[in-house]
Formats: sequence, structure tokens, C-alpha cells
Amino acid sequence: MSRVFVGLSGGVDSSVAAALLKDQGHEVIGVYMKNWSHDVAGHHCPWREDLASARSVAAHLQIPLKVYDFEREYFDTVAKYMIDTYKAGLTPNPDIMCNSEIKFKLFLSKCRADGAEMIATGHYAKIIDGQLCKAKDASKDQTYFLYRMPGSAAKKTIFPLGELAKTQVRILARKYKLPTANRADSQGLCFVGPVPMRDFLAEFVRPKPGDIVSERGNKIGQHQGAFYYTIGQRHGLGVGGGQPYFVYKVDTKANVVHVTTDEDSTLLKRNNFKINDCVWWQEPETGKEYTVKVRYRVKAIACTITPRFPVTSTGVEKSSQISRQARDDTWTVKLTKPERAIAPGQSAVLYDGNKVAGGGIIEPF
Repeated sequence: MSRVFVGLSGGVDSSVAAALLKDQGHEVIGVYMKNWSHDVAGHHCPWREDLASARSVAAHLQIPLKVYDFEREYFDTVAKYMIDTYKAGLTPNPDIMCNSEIKFKLFLSKCRADGAEMIATGHYAKIIDGQLCKAKDASKDQTYFLYRMPGSAAKKTIFPLGELAKTQVRILARKYKLPTANRADSQGLCFVGPVPMRDFLAEFVRPKPGDIVSERGNKIGQHQGAFYYTIGQRHGLGVGGGQPYFVYKVDTKANVVHVTTDEDSTLLKRNNFKINDCVWWQEPETGKEYTVKVRYRVKAIACTITPRFPVTSTGVEKSSQISRQARDDTWTVKLTKPERAIAPGQSAVLYDGNKVAGGGIIEPF
């Protein structure tokens, strides 16, 4: 058995993870990560309630609870990244950055320094022989958000919920009589809570009015900043009357938001795109069929990948100046069918069956 530090968020998933590990005979220490503590745009940050909930779980399980203050690091690596990415007209995923930089780097390092042999979280995923794999419950699988976790961290991480369905987790919470058994799942930004993205960004970025333009080139309204919008967005445009509009292009340089009334417009669909800043769990193979998710709540689509700088038929690099690292960092993803609302800045995560093959950040088109 191991000395395991469990990230206790105050929710039911991490609570059941801790209970299961203790039941298995591990020495369990709970840790609450204080990542954000102030209200945003009039929206209450529930960190005190979450901490109180984590404390009640630790007391119920008779395990110690530590509190790690990561507020400065969170702002520098997650919040600032999100703000800067939106300002550039891209759509970031702060949950992915949170997992990569905070939970499986900073948190892991701090826990190890405090004597942990392993760490654990309430994520729905599996680690099999050091490989990140999908959870049993496909509807709750969170590998999309975890694909950037370091491979070295995977060797020190336990995901106790990987073989469970969400319904089973609720049943176990009641079985263990956990205080969180009936607590609702958290919603909203990973570090603030249920705060609309527009309200959050307005705290850090000055409004910059500009035009909303139809696919025919007509000015049909005004926005308060192109960076507020993402491809595929329908709500929040403030253009009244008639058919709904859908964002198909965001131009932050010209400060223009381009929209169409055709939900199935080819302007909203793509069958290929490039990814960069890639992370690979296995050696990527040109021509091999993978599946890919371009957002969390979409069905994975069959695809193939090719490197930006492929080798010639003789196996000689087209440019001797291109390093292997540079070749592997940018890939073209070709889908077997067009996908709607692919957003630059988001992550595309590739799967080889149930294994996470890797993924990267979607480049601007």
C-alpha cells in the first residue's frame, strides 16, 4: 500500500476517490488546492464552501487535510493564459491547462516534497502501464482534459474512478455516508465557478466595440469586443429579429465578428486543420487511422495525420535544417467527414482505440 495524497475539491467525485483508496488500505492524506478566492464581476467564488466541504469529508473519513495555496501560480499559468488567448481571437481550454500545469506538475511536485508516494484525483480516466486510457463510463470520460499531463506524472497518479460509472459513484458516496453524497457537480470555470466567460473577460480586457458582419458583407450589428466570441457561437450576439446567427469567423485584428444564418453552412465546417504544440503518448504514425475529438462534448471522428514537414519517398528530409522535434510539433489532421465549429485555440485529442495517442492546439485557419 502507498502513501497517497488525494486532491479533495469538496465535490462527490474526489470524496469517493479518497474513500475508495482508504478502503483499499492506502495511507490517505487529503489536499485542498486554493486556486482562486475572490469574486469576479459580481459572481460569488465558492472557495470557502468548497474548503468547508473538503474538511467535512476529511473529518468523516478520519484523514488529515492539507491546504495548498496556488493562487499566484494559477493566475500566471491558467487565468493569464486564458485571457491572452481570447485576446488573440482564439478559444482556449483552461481546464486542460489547469490539469497540465497545476494538478500534474505543481500539485504533484508539492505532494512529493511533502512525502507522498502517489497522488490521486477524482477524474474519470485510467492509467494502464503508464498509458493514459479512456474511463469505463464514456459519458464521463475526462481524458480530453488530461491529454497534456506529463507521462512522468502518470506513473505517480491513481484515478480510482476509472472503472466506475457516475451512477455508481453516487451510490458509493451514500454507502460511505459521505457529506458530499448529494452535492451537485461543480459548473463553470475551473478556478472561479459559475461565471459567464464574457463577465470574466470584462474584468481584465477593455471593451472594444466593432461590427458584426453577415456572410454577404452587410453590417448587421455591433459587439463589444471580437475576443468575446468563438466559432459556432449562437447566443450573446445581440442581433435581434429573424433567424438566429452563428459565428463562423473571429477577426480580432480588424475587430470584426463574421456570422451566418445557415447553421449547416460550409463556412462553419472543416474536414482538415493543423495542430501544434503537440503532446504524444505514443509515436505518431502517418496514415494510421485514429479518432479525434475537437471539443469535449462531441463524438470522436475517424481521421489520419501527416506531419507538416514530411520525409520524401527516399526517406531524406526535405530540409536538413528541420529537426525531428520541429517536424513532430505540427501535424495536419484530416477528418473522414466535415466537423462543425472547429475553433482555433482549442485542443484536438487523438485516440488509438481506448488509448490517448496524443494531441495538440488547433491552429488558426
